[in-house]
Amino acid sequence: MRVGELARRTGVTVRALRYYEAAGLVVPRRLTNGYRDYAPTALRQVEEIRTLTGLGLSVEETRPFVECLASGHDLGDECPASLAAYSRSIRDLSERIRLLTERRDTLAAHLEASARRMLPDSPEGNARTGISVSPEASVPSPVPVPADPARLPPGLPRPPDDGGAAHLPGGRLPDLVLPATDGRAVDLGALGPSRTVLYVYPLSGRPGTDLPDGWDTIPGARGCTAEACAFRNHHDDLRAVGAARVYGLSSQPREYQRELAERLRLPFAILSDTGLALREALDLPTFTAGGRTLYRRLTMIVNRGAIEHVFYPVYPPDQHAAEVLDWLRLQDPPQGETAHDREGHPLSVPRPPR
Repeated sequence: MRVGELARRTGVTVRALRYYEAAGLVVPRRLTNGYRDYAPTALRQVEEIRTLTGLGLSVEETRPFVECLASGHDLGDECPASLAAYSRSIRDLSERIRLLTERRDTLAAHLEASARRMLPDSPEGNARTGISVSPEASVPSPVPVPADPARLPPGLPRPPDDGGAAHLPGGRLPDLVLPATDGRAVDLGALGPSRTVLYVYPLSGRPGTDLPDGWDTIPGARGCTAEACAFRNHHDDLRAVGAARVYGLSSQPREYQRELAERLRLPFAILSDTGLALREALDLPTFTAGGRTLYRRLTMIVNRGAIEHVFYPVYPPDQHAAEVLDWLRLQDPPQGETAHDREGHPLSVPRPPR
């Protein structure tokens, strides 16, 4: 099996296959003409790597499973070394959960102590003012403060992969003109050469403004502002690996989006699709909250008008820009184009071996 066929059948890039080869995981034999020739087992091995890395294992940590398949087993976790790798990963996750739980509890204790010191009827607060109250005095509950939309609370539900975007790769963006926060009208059908990152999100909040009731309980709803900040922080990096442009898109009005872009100092424009026209054109997934129909969070990589790759579901949103960046780093630049560094200098990209 040639490298291109293996990449197509497994859904990974040729560059990723070369990385697996360099790591000694999936190694083809070389034909006399120099071409790589993969054994049928490689198909199952690459699928195993994709599945395990999707569960959080590193590529190197998939080695016992890949070697188990190479030894003739039908499943990658039928070998003792694979079971040991499972156990190590579970222990690592448990330790991370323990440390995060300790940090959460410590912060919660600081928050409670600080809140009590600020309440006028609390013993701690009156120690500073010299006013004495009995310990039995009732302490009023603090006034609830609207959540900061730029910070993600712990325990947000993970959105399931319901297949709502499985039909998108390979399709084309429609000739749809949408208003942008920078004053332009952007035609999605004529974005231009090279790659475009188009991230679609449901609704961004403002400080001091309540989000729809039950917003944090809707899988994938919370995190739009945090996601925008992440794309802002990685904007130069995305440009350096071949993303010629980045756009956000939601169904909110342009005036609302403009406030977000200015407040967060976004270096890219947000597109307004109040009529959900892109949903109608591409059958994008949506949900309902607060009596409104909103987009589900997803990101499309568009290459010369075609949808090259789709990220769906997106979780967690504050780390998604880094996920897109990692994917772009594994891709070859579009034909006839070159990736550039932050200063605009062309990067040297090795050509595939022949």
